[in-house]
Formats: sequence, C-alpha cells, structure tokens
Amino acid sequence: MPAGVPHAAHRAPHSKANAQITACISQSGPALPVALHAFALAKSLNAPVTLLQVLEPDQNAERPDPVEWDLRRHEARRSLTRLAAPPDTSMSRAAIRLADGLIAEEFRRLASDHVGNMLVVGMPQADAPHCRGIGHTVHELLREASAAILLVPPAGGGALPAYRRIMVPVDGSPWAASALPLAIRLAIANDAELLLAHIIPPPELTEIAPYDAADLALQRQVVERNTRAANAYLQKMRQTITQAGIKVRVLTNQGRDVRCALEDIIKQEAVDLVILSARGHGLSANTDMPYGSVAAYLMMHSTAPLLLVPVSLSKRSAVTASAIRNLRMPTLAST
Repeated sequence: MPAGVPHAAHRAPHSKANAQITACISQSGPALPVALHAFALAKSLNAPVTLLQVLEPDQNAERPDPVEWDLRRHEARRSLTRLAAPPDTSMSRAAIRLADGLIAEEFRRLASDHVGNMLVVGMPQADAPHCRGIGHTVHELLREASAAILLVPPAGGGALPAYRRIMVPVDGSPWAASALPLAIRLAIANDAELLLAHIIPPPELTEIAPYDAADLALQRQVVERNTRAANAYLQKMRQTITQAGIKVRVLTNQGRDVRCALEDIIKQEAVDLVILSARGHGLSANTDMPYGSVAAYLMMHSTAPLLLVPVSLSKRSAVTASAIRNLRMPTLAST
C-alpha cells in the first residue's frame, strides 16, 4: 500500500476531537461563508470551532478613542455571537475570541500555535471578474503556517456546505500525494466522490528553429510515455483508495497550462472542495516560497474552496523518506 494512504480499518471519521478549527473572521471580508465552512470541517472531523476576529487600531490616530474602541468591541462580539450559532443542531456552538493588535502579527502567532490544526480564511473580493488577489495577510499566513488552511471564495450561500465531490490535484511528487490522507478522511466523513486529477503538459523542446517532423514525433512519443506512466500511477492509487470504500475517479488530461486545465476541471466537474499540497514538483528547486505556482493560481481563480496542506521543510512532517520512495511517479519529461 502506498505510504500516506490510510487502511480501510482507519476509516472512522469521528473518533475523538483531535483538531481545532479556527475561523479567521475579517472586519470587512465575507464572514458567513468562512464560519459555515469552519462548521462543515468541524462536523467532518469532529472538532471544535473557534471564531477569531482581530480589531486593528486606526493607524492614523495617535491613540484610540476609548469610547469608539469599546463600541467596536461590542459590535464585533455581537456579530461573532450570531455567527457562533451552529447551522446543524447536532453541533456545538463555536467559541468566540476577540484580539486587539495588528492582524499580521496575530495571524503569525496563530499559525505557529496551531500545528496540526486547521485555519479557515476568507479570500479578498475580486478586483476583476473570475480573479482575485491573495492579499498580504493571507500570503503571510501561508508563509508562517504549519497548519492546513482552507481558503474560502467571497461568494457563498447561507447553508452548511456539502462536500460531495472533492478534488486532489496530483503531479506524481510525494509532496502532492501528502494531501491524500486528509482528502480521504473528509471523503469518508461526507460520503463524497474523490477526484484524482493529473494534467500532462507537452514536453518542452529547445526551439531555435520551427519544429520539424522528427521533433513533433519525439514530442508525441514523450507525451504518450508520460500518459502511460501517469495512468499506471493513478490507477494503482485509485485501487488502494477504493479498498477503503471510497468512490474514486481518475482524470488524466493533457494541457499546455496545468493551472488553467485544473481550473477548467473544477468548473466542469462542479467540485465542492479542492485539497492540495501547497507545493508539488517545484519544491525541490524553489524552497524559499511558501506555495507553488499552481496553488497560487488556484487561490486567485478557483470557484471552489481550496484546502492547502503545507509541506514542512524543517521537520519533514508531511513527507518521510519512505513516502518519497513509495509515492514518486516515474520521472516525467516535463513537469
């Protein structure tokens, strides 16, 4: 059995509460979708929820007005109290936490204090259709966090989200496969279909002059080889996960831009949740970035919530040496 894939005997999703879900409620961003997704995760993982809001002082004022500050705190607490009511009567109310100070500093403490837990953060409103910015606060949180982070798009309804179709992009690297245990656990808890998506880009050839027939034939042969390797890898993974009683579907597509191809799958398949490692193949070459180009693109374009699983470079907590050996796809010509 590939490392990182739980056995069917470990499929019980509701053992004891071993995680903490913290929803980071913004003063200006979408609060309700963030709270609802936090409750949805909590229900799936049998975990408690905390609603956190940070009140930042006015940077233009030398000292805050005590009356105005007190009113802000009361209003924030009233809003959090309304959000703390669970949408499902079988769930407990969320705890409420108000903090004063700078959001970036509070999030930095939050990220370092919540190893193994989950944070839920709302993404900023889009500046242009179908595109939004990551934002400095979210970037800093991703850079500091060792916890999984669920990024919630601005749009959202007023009901508890249902994760019926969960997608996991995999590129053959052990880092990408490290998102599978969490995806499997959530799929079991929600009786969801799991989509394993892999995009095969055309191999890059040095282009000094236009490609001739031999160049095109070579490119075609490499694509066919990579397709065979990817299909074998994904089918083996599919068979292993199916043994845990999970509905699994494999999607192997070709695309010049991996990021756009994944975005298209999310839309076409009406994916409810995307779970992926913050880094994939590029981790070995670029260790100074908290997330790769695919994750960065999906953060700005995905219509589905994005659950990022961090890769710890110092502790190697997500990937062990044996996982690297067991989960690696045969090397592709272009990644």
